[in-house]
Amino acid sequence: LLILKSKAVLHFLLNMTIELPATQRALVFDTWNGPLEVRQVPVPTPADDEILVKIEYSGICHSDLHVWLGDLKGMSVCPLVGGHEGAGSVVQVGKNVTGWELGDKAGVKLMNFNCLNCEFCKKGHEPLCHHIQNYGFDRSGTFQEYLTIRGVDAAKISKDTNLAAAAPILCAGVTVYKALKESNVKPGQIVVLTGAGGGLGSLAIQYANAMGMRVVAMDHSSKEAHCKNLGAEWFVDAFNTPDIVSHITKLTEGGPHGVINFAVARKPMEQAVEYVRKRGTVVFVGLPKDSKITFDTTPFIFNAITIKGSIVGSRLDVDEAMEFVTRGIVKVPLELVRLEDVPAVYQKMIDGKITSRAVVDFSL
Repeated sequence: LLILKSKAVLHFLLNMTIELPATQRALVFDTWNGPLEVRQVPVPTPADDEILVKIEYSGICHSDLHVWLGDLKGMSVCPLVGGHEGAGSVVQVGKNVTGWELGDKAGVKLMNFNCLNCEFCKKGHEPLCHHIQNYGFDRSGTFQEYLTIRGVDAAKISKDTNLAAAAPILCAGVTVYKALKESNVKPGQIVVLTGAGGGLGSLAIQYANAMGMRVVAMDHSSKEAHCKNLGAEWFVDAFNTPDIVSHITKLTEGGPHGVINFAVARKPMEQAVEYVRKRGTVVFVGLPKDSKITFDTTPFIFNAITIKGSIVGSRLDVDEAMEFVTRGIVKVPLELVRLEDVPAVYQKMIDGKITSRAVVDFSL
């Protein structure tokens, strides 16, 4: 009993060493596609199994745009504080939390609060858990200065990792890394990345290279130099190539072994099924508003093609994806912005002018 009491006192004393404000800045919208306003909201208090993270950086994901526009109403709530790629420092620790100390670097990813006991959690497919809750979708996210998260859900970030670069890995980085794993493309084989010049694609090119894959980048011609500088071996203009299917089939001598679709459009998804190599795998990641596709089932069956959907990754996938960044093998092309700049970033996404990963820097 004395030991338990002393632990509780120690927790109390440790948490009292950091003085916290009563309110914080948060980016809130009250209606779908409505005004995005920076407001003062209360700083939350962590539950016994939670930590309180001072968010220092938050990546801006294309999914955040979809949520705000109301494209994902069935998966999100409103009013809402968006964002789900948060990185910062632990400033409070719940009394039942182990493994976390004040000052530790922690990451807040999209999907959390899974049960850890269902068939999907036990097999490492945590994002498929029925009990999942999503920051920036159905609970307030990382576009605020302080956020609570269960200790078992927060991602450990090494002190050797650049926090600004770590933030996008918690969704964008782990998403592309997991999708590449799902493609089953082996070292030396070819993978096509549609939407390769965007935020996800820019990371995917680097991860694919680091995993030994040969990359065909597909995007607007204005992004060719960007993609090749990141390591793409070939570039295909997605908008001005007369016959993309025959062009890629010829370029890759029979089709790529895998295709990862990051483009938020229906046509690239359908074309991928046509040009992928026999026994190849097509992985869908991008979320176009009109996401219903059609394809000819005869070549699909006779060519033994696999089509998969992939969404973020497990705790282990996050750790593995983060390690590439810590080691300097994957470099995140960053654009640091203020919280007030998020609406302008959304407009750049809508206009297709994103070539870097925009990250909110809360010190600005």
